[in-house]
Amino acid sequence: MKIKIAGIGSYIPEKKVSNTDFGEHVFLNEDGTPFGYPNQVVIKKFKGITGIEHRRYAEDHLNSSDLAFFACEKAIANASIDPETIDYIIFAHNFGDVKYGTNQSDMLPSLATRVKNKLQIKNPKCVAYDILFGCPGWIEGVLQANAFIKSGMAKRCLVVGSETLSRVVDVHDRDSMIYSDGAGAAIIEASDDETGMLAYESATYSIDESHYLFFGKSYNIDLDPDTRYIKMYGRKIYEFALNNVPIAMKTCLETSGIDIDDVKKILIHQANEKMDEAIIQRFYKLFDKTVPKDIMPMSIHELGNSSVATVPTLFDLLIRGQIENQSIQKGDILLFASVGAGMNINAFVYRY
Repeated sequence: MKIKIAGIGSYIPEKKVSNTDFGEHVFLNEDGTPFGYPNQVVIKKFKGITGIEHRRYAEDHLNSSDLAFFACEKAIANASIDPETIDYIIFAHNFGDVKYGTNQSDMLPSLATRVKNKLQIKNPKCVAYDILFGCPGWIEGVLQANAFIKSGMAKRCLVVGSETLSRVVDVHDRDSMIYSDGAGAAIIEASDDETGMLAYESATYSIDESHYLFFGKSYNIDLDPDTRYIKMYGRKIYEFALNNVPIAMKTCLETSGIDIDDVKKILIHQANEKMDEAIIQRFYKLFDKTVPKDIMPMSIHELGNSSVATVPTLFDLLIRGQIENQSIQKGDILLFASVGAGMNINAFVYRY
């Protein structure tokens, strides 16, 4: 038995924030000292490394669970199913609902329960729960849905990833420009044809790597040190990803029995353009191959890094023809992959 994505949907907030909007920010070093050069230099270097020109922020009155609800509605409509037939709602996030203008995370009740409520699903046997797995959370949710369906515990699952990272960033940290908001969701069910998941891989590295992403104080020493924001050791994450993600992708592909030349698209977490490109280069190098043209669709240039939402949003945009010079056809082999806080890595091979 295989599982397939029977429906897909995403929600991209309307509020667009450009790099130029950071021109007046007061960016600081970790010790609180100023950079000593203008923000235009910071922004130019940032664009060159990450590829990000714009990102989206949630409207002030919306929370992460609201964005997820909108994406779930679209996925349900795309699958043409009755939401009462959903057995599990698996909600991947990292920071819960953070109301605009506050910094407190709200996860009571769970965000999955909130989505079930918003969808007005009455069936009590539709089990709703959250998972925290860093940026690879949505893919991990799909792997859990795979386990539920294959074991006979479920026939249909709704997996959603949503985040409002704009509300947990330190505005004095230039890394804050990376993060964005958004949501992506999918209906997962058993496949009765050739389509579906062919193999998967998942891992957690937690000895030296566990705190590469963490919650830390602002770089502005005048702010409350007990108020925490998302922080990361960018260089360590970059090196970790390059050393480990291509190997996980290779293992996954070999398990599937699919030849690398048959892979049509690689849908990788939209974390950083240079890092993603380096991962793909190293992946193909493991097979002594060169990277094919247009193998890696990208959305980060316009949407930024929305964590758990990047992969399902990318897939939704791809199948709707919303990514320039990119398309997929029935039967194409896709390789999904992600890396993030934990440090966690996962991947799966999928026949569309």
